[in-house]
Amino acid sequence: MHFEVPNHKKIVVEIFEKDGYRYLVFHTLVGRKANEALSRIFAYRITKKYGLNVRIAITDNGFAIMYPSWKREIEEEDIKKLFTTKNMIDDLKNALKNTEILKRRFRHVATRSLLILKNYLGHEMSVEKQQRNASILFKVVNEIDPEFPALKETYREIMEDSMDIENAIKYVKKVEKGEIEVKITYNPLPSPFSFNIVVIGATDVVLMEDRKEMIKEMHREVMELIKCMK
Repeated sequence: MHFEVPNHKKIVVEIFEKDGYRYLVFHTLVGRKANEALSRIFAYRITKKYGLNVRIAITDNGFAIMYPSWKREIEEEDIKKLFTTKNMIDDLKNALKNTEILKRRFRHVATRSLLILKNYLGHEMSVEKQQRNASILFKVVNEIDPEFPALKETYREIMEDSMDIENAIKYVKKVEKGEIEVKITYNPLPSPFSFNIVVIGATDVVLMEDRKEMIKEMHREVMELIKCMK
């Protein structure tokens, strides 16, 4: 039993099932901010094609896309097709549309742009009212003018500051050129490279001690499998 080792010339996409979920773990060594962008783009593309309700987990060295294991498997060819620079920016925008991260950042941008008043007629407006006004403005702007400056700035800040869409595109372009190989593997258990991503994706694991125990348990399972195969 051996696991593929990801490196800067090889992306390993690890597929396995655990606790009722099918995991697609992308070992993309491109940094957390670029992985933030890639994970949302890939999740959006999978959802659009397969109609799946997916979850994501992100680390500095990769990300996981998870969905219930009883749902249909994603074709290997379709996984490879995720690595295309075509429409990456538009797909990320669509993935962000109406999300909490977009609404929250829009409130900050709108406040800085003086579109949301903190004071009115000498009276300080409550935070709750400011948030309500921002929500109304966000809804109106989305429906009437997607090119509204405050909305465009919101997308820019998320995609370029919180995430790194530029390096995500450069990374995928290297895959298209054949400079980086994509290797898909099917494993009975998560490899040690996936332990941290699996723990982050486990919604019922909160405490650090629980995370350590989960990693120890996965390590024991891998060691048992290796022993059985000797």
